Amino acid sequence: MLDSAARSLHRGGVFDLDGYFARIGYRGGRDATLATLNAIVCAHVEAIPFENLDVLLGRRIDLDPDALAQKLVHDRRGGYCFEQNALLLLVLTELGFAARPMSARVRYQRPRDFTPARTHLCVRVELDESWLVDVGVGAMSLACALRLDTGEPQPTPHETRRLVRERGVVYHQTRLGDDWHDVYETTLEDMPPIDREVANWYTSTHPTSSFKTRLTVARALPGGRRLVLANRELALRERDGRAERRVLGSPDELLAVLAGNFGLAFAPGTRFPCDALDWPGGA
Repeated sequence: MLDSAARSLHRGGVFDLDGYFARIGYRGGRDATLATLNAIVCAHVEAIPFENLDVLLGRRIDLDPDALAQKLVHDRRGGYCFEQNALLLLVLTELGFAARPMSARVRYQRPRDFTPARTHLCVRVELDESWLVDVGVGAMSLACALRLDTGEPQPTPHETRRLVRERGVVYHQTRLGDDWHDVYETTLEDMPPIDREVANWYTSTHPTSSFKTRLTVARALPGGRRLVLANRELALRERDGRAERRVLGSPDELLAVLAGNFGLAFAPGTRFPCDALDWPGGA
């Protein structure tokens, strides 16, 4: 049963914007404009980290609105795409934006001849133009909206992006240094609740899912930088992809980094079952 603080975030099907805005530190306007959209998206990715820690701990990923509010807002945790973008969708809808869920296939660091599962959720917003927003694609989460109707490069507070159309598919790409890299592909299809439930179940429970086999935490920082934790490697990444890296040496150091760098507090002694966390000495 949800406690009173969690219930206050989603009363009678109405999302409590005050609780969410306090979580992300947003004090701006609430009108359904592009300026508001960009400000909320930027504040969200800087405040709520992307993470798959509950998946590694074997906990169910619940997409019910009350559960999302409890975890990401009240408990000050993060989540992955089905949690992050579903929460954003709730907020935008409550503010009066014409927003809907959209499905995609994540392609980052995967070759074009590989076909990934359609297990990514992003959000399409209609204003005077069609816009793509996405606060749930890990170390590539957007800090502002992208125009859907152009293939031209689009600056963001972090990396430059573009949306390239090829044979009915839109490829969301990012520029790191001189090179363009696929982030994901989409046919712009809606992703209704049942599709999100099935994809979320696969992503969080299938033994070969990347979220079951690796630890991933990421947060956007002001000034265009990102903080990314991939298994034991902590990286502070610049806009162009250059990064300062260090390798964590113990499970206790991991807990300290999660708390100090990402605001994710876990009980002392917590361990995340994951073969990729190959601690020295089998710690």
